[in-house]
Amino acid sequence: MCGFAGFMECGNNNSSAMELNQLADRMADRISHRGPDDAGVWSDAATGVAFSFRRLAILDLTEAGHQPMASPSGHFVIVFNGEIYNHKDVLRDLRSRNHQLSLRGHSDTEILAAGFEEWGITETLRRCVGMFAVAVWDKRSRRLILARDRFGEKPLYFGISKKTLLFGSELRALTSHPAFVPNINRDALGAFMRFGYIPAPQTIYKNIRKLQPGAVISFSAEDVIAGHMPELEKFWSLEEASKQATMAPFTGTVADASVALENILKRTIREQIVADVPLGAFLSGGIDSSLVVSLMQAQSSRPIRTFSIGFHESKYNEAHFAKAVAQHLGTEHTELYVNAADALEVIPSLPDVYDEPFADSSQIPTLLVSKLARSNVTVSLSGDGGDEIFGGYERYQLMQRVWRATSMIPSSLRVPIGRQIASLSAIRSAKSGSLANKANWASRFLAATSFDDAYRSMISSWNDPASVVLGISGGGTNSTSKQGTQGGNLLRRMMLTDAGAYLPDDILVKVDRATMHVGLESRSPLLDHRIMEFAMSLPDQMLVRNGVTKWILRDILYRHVPQPLIDRPKKGFAVPIAEWLRGPLREWAEHHLNEKSISDAGYLDARVVQRTWQEHLVGGCNRASQLWNVLMFQAWMERSTASVQSPSRAAA
Repeated sequence: MCGFAGFMECGNNNSSAMELNQLADRMADRISHRGPDDAGVWSDAATGVAFSFRRLAILDLTEAGHQPMASPSGHFVIVFNGEIYNHKDVLRDLRSRNHQLSLRGHSDTEILAAGFEEWGITETLRRCVGMFAVAVWDKRSRRLILARDRFGEKPLYFGISKKTLLFGSELRALTSHPAFVPNINRDALGAFMRFGYIPAPQTIYKNIRKLQPGAVISFSAEDVIAGHMPELEKFWSLEEASKQATMAPFTGTVADASVALENILKRTIREQIVADVPLGAFLSGGIDSSLVVSLMQAQSSRPIRTFSIGFHESKYNEAHFAKAVAQHLGTEHTELYVNAADALEVIPSLPDVYDEPFADSSQIPTLLVSKLARSNVTVSLSGDGGDEIFGGYERYQLMQRVWRATSMIPSSLRVPIGRQIASLSAIRSAKSGSLANKANWASRFLAATSFDDAYRSMISSWNDPASVVLGISGGGTNSTSKQGTQGGNLLRRMMLTDAGAYLPDDILVKVDRATMHVGLESRSPLLDHRIMEFAMSLPDQMLVRNGVTKWILRDILYRHVPQPLIDRPKKGFAVPIAEWLRGPLREWAEHHLNEKSISDAGYLDARVVQRTWQEHLVGGCNRASQLWNVLMFQAWMERSTASVQSPSRAAA
């Protein structure tokens, strides 16, 4: 697990190798937290290409794992962030084709480079199981290629500015290059206010993008000079994989499916517990993390190290459940209880940790549990992905029930009624408290013109971002926010929507930035694409049965952990942010919600923000989700390392 950065300067090829190396090295210094164990740089002065690297050594701790790395013949130079879990299988296939293959060490990076020579980049990536982002310089074709793993576990940013292609593992690396131009993307800001994250391919900056999961993009010097963005090539597609799984449905019994899935899970975890450094797991006590830890412990001869976070507020606390699971499995368990003072200590660092506006409030305990784990291990497995792949969110059941009820009302009546309720709830919200909250949700369902609109509305903080973000149209919605919603039943449409956007751009961003900030590698076994493809082939009743979510995962887990330790209402990794904003975090919040500061910046409507803040404080309404988005943007603006242009100077 590592971080990399680089560039391809096409407007000025007069820089010396030393100058290119120094600039690339400076970019990588900005992400040194991602790789404290080693550093490397490589450049080609003739083409203006430079790579830089920071390494967190997990496999092959020797010099043989040093990057940037050349392929065996020197055809390719690569920088690679991630893990190829089936690298031994890939190596075996390589040696079956090339008996003379000789490697310096046993790192997955070296095996990947050899695969590129044997099969080409796209075909090699199809053979790989893992999480990764990679940049490749093809010396023969003089093309720079970027690629990202199937689910987007590892980040990769890129963009063309001033005839220079910039790329890197985090935005901060790109902002340190002289060619970078920090113009705020107002449409991306609108999407952020809606969702609390910025959906790919957008970023907070106009000229910078996120590479989408499962994609490869290739640049020539001509592309960069012209500012031309090439077409993406997909080596794996969530929608296509889902379609193929649906066309070949699982036809066995429930028992057959449970045994088959457990075998896939065991194989996946066996591959992911390979490391040359100490390894453990996050344990919340929920279905997903408990299952991962159960199968880890079953394959380990000594107690697995497990870590959890608890809250003193009982309605948010699940630490005692995690402790009970850990005791049953016999893990070496460590827990940390968090209060508002701990949160206040962490919050000022969040803009630095997340690098662009990010507002999932569970980022706070995620960062704290990452620090806790890093004091004991270098790699930690998690249960991320189970909700999106196995239909785990309670909102999936709620949405189907409510939509079936409201859709019986003709749209010619339903939509105007919904809009009227929204208008009334906005007027009365300061006095009506929880009633206004309920009216707000009811109005969203009634006013939706389709199920997809209703679902997007339900997962939105600001349902109309144009009401708070100045100078945008379209409500902060882009095509990515609708990803996966075409075709299929209601459950599958919601799952694909979340797996295509919420999972990579919220959940996986939250975990990657928090863990890498402290030099910890996180692995997510449930995001093995073979597990997803198997799950998508199962009938709905094996995912959700009689209202019980993740039914097949529970069936497997009950063979390892007693059912009473698991069956309880899901709390998630929520934090009492609404109460904290009214209490110990109020002074911090009011600093960032200052009406004059917001007005002077010119991005948000200060009056709307202030009204929302007062509703939260005085009226008893829970506006924490909306306010947290505003607060994280304001904090990011204040602490941003880039010199963000004000609207009066920035390009429109």
